Amino acid sequence: MMLSEKEKMLKGILYDANYDKTLIGERNRCKILCCKYNNMPYENIDERYSILKSILGSYKDSFVIEPSFWCDYGYNIHLGNNFYSNHNLVILDAAGVIIGDNVFIAPNCGIYTAGHPLNVDDRNKGLEYAKPIKIGNNVWIGANVAILPGVTIGDNVTIGAGSIVNKDIPSNTLAVGNPCKVIRNF
Repeated sequence: MMLSEKEKMLKGILYDANYDKTLIGERNRCKILCCKYNNMPYENIDERYSILKSILGSYKDSFVIEPSFWCDYGYNIHLGNNFYSNHNLVILDAAGVIIGDNVFIAPNCGIYTAGHPLNVDDRNKGLEYAKPIKIGNNVWIGANVAILPGVTIGDNVTIGAGSIVNKDIPSNTLAVGNPCKVIRNF
């Protein structure tokens, strides 16, 4: 049986998102909702939350995502309780993004499950892959952090501003840099 491009995407194998009508339709739906959210008057709190709830895969009681917020599909994003993101969060959620409780994200951060192959022929064909990202409980992510495909960040972690997280970060640590490395255990 041949897999659809969406099935390939969700399995983390190379897929083509550029011409698949299902994936294009799902991304367009999500981008339209993100655009509505980002352009909604700030004081329209109930309407803003209603839009976010229609984008996200799941969420718990308390979350705040400051505009602007962009994601690809939305349904692969799962937020724990007491989540806060400051302005300009981008989540490329071709794979699952699981975020625990009490996670705070500073401005201008990106969570990127999507990547492109190193092989130039595959890349030029428009193929890409997606690997899930998991962020534990009680995590603070500083400004301008990029979290790359397949990364797991443990519980009770602080990621310093400007870091590029390309490998797993264990629980109870402070990690910073490019590439992001643990500099202190708690």
